[in-house]
Amino acid sequence: MAVYKLTYKSYEGESTPAWSRFLVPARFNYAKLTSIRFLMLFMTVSMFYPIYGAIYVYLSANPSFLATMGFMPFEIDGKFFFTFCQVQGTLSYLLVAFISPSLVSWDISNGALQLYFCRPFSRLEYVLGKLAVILPLLSIITWIPALILFGIKSSISEWSWTTENWWLGRSAVLSMMLWCVLLSLIGLAISSTVKRRVAAAAVILCLYFGGAGLAGAINLVMGIESGALFDLAKVVETIWADLLRFDSGSSMTVWSAWITLAILAAICLWLLNRRIRSFEVIK
Repeated sequence: MAVYKLTYKSYEGESTPAWSRFLVPARFNYAKLTSIRFLMLFMTVSMFYPIYGAIYVYLSANPSFLATMGFMPFEIDGKFFFTFCQVQGTLSYLLVAFISPSLVSWDISNGALQLYFCRPFSRLEYVLGKLAVILPLLSIITWIPALILFGIKSSISEWSWTTENWWLGRSAVLSMMLWCVLLSLIGLAISSTVKRRVAAAAVILCLYFGGAGLAGAINLVMGIESGALFDLAKVVETIWADLLRFDSGSSMTVWSAWITLAILAAICLWLLNRRIRSFEVIK
């Protein structure tokens, strides 16, 4: 528009509140994701095990019905929620590998970060906006079903069971929340580093499923057992087992598992701080 025509007028509408500006990019990302049928199908399939768990929890409170069917009564304990974390944790990792590669890589490869940061929009708000896309989807299939399962068990059991086992629900929810945050950081960090979507998804999958092979090779070549620290699945399962007071048979110490996750989270934050900026140095 030519300036000399004096027809330009500034925007006079309502401005988005500063505290909720990080939700603006998240809204458009959600619009893209909800249009993908495979994602909706995957979210539906991911709820099969929680539904099975709900049936399992209900039957555990009906020993007379189990006796008529010829089954032995069973308890809802740390082993039950540990298995739940394993199944839903793997599904949530696959979900991150599917949705996270395109969240940051497209903005970097298309030079869109400059358009974000030329406005009153900080890097922290950008990262929070991307986390606002991943975390709710992960929560739907992880800690929310865990909380519902514990609530079902508490509602059909005596109050004494709830007071004695409240830590079980707390530990299950905390385990899944920790996993969701870590997965979100991993997904965004790799997406900001690897520009191609397919390559970023492959790196995310290799980090989880290739860790066991790398850990086994390190232990075999060097004759040590600490190579298991490179196995992300084994590391997080060690923490889950400790929180749920379940003996998973892992020889890894809990403190070493926590240190490994802390280092991994620090690396992800460093990569995000290095890659998400309004300029890029080209050599």
